[in-house]
Amino acid sequence: MVTKELLIHIGDSFDAMSRRVVDAWHRAERGELTPGNAERHVGFETFDAFARVMTPRRLELLRHVHQRPARSIRSLAIALGRDYRRVHEDVEALVLGGLLDRDETGLHADYDAVRIETRIAL
Repeated sequence: MVTKELLIHIGDSFDAMSRRVVDAWHRAERGELTPGNAERHVGFETFDAFARVMTPRRLELLRHVHQRPARSIRSLAIALGRDYRRVHEDVEALVLGGLLDRDETGLHADYDAVRIETRIAL
């Protein structure tokens, strides 16, 4: 079984992100990247930006959705025993941050692991 990994980049420069895109483009052209081994990258400008999106409650929500995809925010709120409005806010933040997927079938976290690469300027 292939483990799907989400790669989160924190503090990368625009040049680093551009190099990653160009590298992926070239690997796809050579046939090295396919839907079966596609990479998923998400970037945050700063650690603070990442921390505003990934809170402990949102991590709990992601873990739940990974194990049991939800058809709706309402069903997710009921399953988590949380207020609908707060779950809705969390879902919106995670979708906008690229950490949660929403489509016509519901909410998904279609990766098994998260790897975080952080660059913090001092």
